[in-house]
Amino acid sequence: MNRTVRVLKDTLKQFTIAFMVFLIITIVDAVVFWLYNSIFEPLFYASLICVAFLLVLFVMYFLINLRNDSNREHLKNTDEREWINNLEPKTLAEEDYCEMLKTVLKKFTEYDLTNETEKQNMLDYYTSWVHQIKTPISVMRLELKSNDTEENRVLLGELFRIERYVDMVLQYVRLDSNTNDLVIGEYPLDDIIRECIRKYASQFISAKVKLEYEGTDKEVITDRKWLSVIIEQLLSNAVKYAPEGKVEIKVTDDNKLIVEDNGIGIRPEDLPRVFEKGYTGNNGRLGMNSSGLGLYLSKKAADKIKVPISVESELSKGTKFTLDLNKRELLKD
Repeated sequence: MNRTVRVLKDTLKQFTIAFMVFLIITIVDAVVFWLYNSIFEPLFYASLICVAFLLVLFVMYFLINLRNDSNREHLKNTDEREWINNLEPKTLAEEDYCEMLKTVLKKFTEYDLTNETEKQNMLDYYTSWVHQIKTPISVMRLELKSNDTEENRVLLGELFRIERYVDMVLQYVRLDSNTNDLVIGEYPLDDIIRECIRKYASQFISAKVKLEYEGTDKEVITDRKWLSVIIEQLLSNAVKYAPEGKVEIKVTDDNKLIVEDNGIGIRPEDLPRVFEKGYTGNNGRLGMNSSGLGLYLSKKAADKIKVPISVESELSKGTKFTLDLNKRELLKD
């Protein structure tokens, strides 16, 4: 209804000049008839005929504008190339505007292609860089494991964190790229969780964090790699902010994966912003050595695989993250 009113107002604007010209002509004719003492009856009937003609013309233009508006509204939901090619200019000015739009679209397309090429080059570079840097990391790990000392255990922990930061670089670049690297399938959820736990086992031990997980026989339709990224980040946060505490992983009957710790918690004013890029909070949970990217990546990964993620927390009592793993259509776009 609003668009119909807008079309009506626009048509009235188009006819403003026509109505004004008609009014001026009528007034001039009336003055001339009066000066020559002519009979006004012919002028009256002629004016009525002109008014009727103008009204018919107005209704026709209104219906044409209404149809054109409906077509434009439909074209808005299509690809920009389609709607520009379907434009039908009726005046020289409209034709010029169409040509300008096509020029802008051409430049935008060229820029988009250049931007995509640069993004792909950057992704290729970081992918290569990650694989190359993991070689010296693996060598360092083997050397440190060959001599089990307290100092080497500390260094192994730091090396593990370095590797996690390296992985985060690649995850960050891939999340912001338009490449579709999803591999959707049905996987045993228990296998994914235990694989993440094994990866962080040494961190749990060194931080003296107790882990509780009873296992599950549920299957989940998802992308295994990105779900693992989310779980690993939640475990990383739990270890970091619940030292010498407890972390519990459980899967509910309604297919929700919960990672809960009894750590320092999150301030109420920080809670709505924990998934924001670069947000580090005020209570030290996301402290000075934090980049504020971990939970941001978790949220972006969760959005990528269509898994709702939520957080509950109470200061000094702990934090609970929940992933809703109920089966849903995963759009492969």
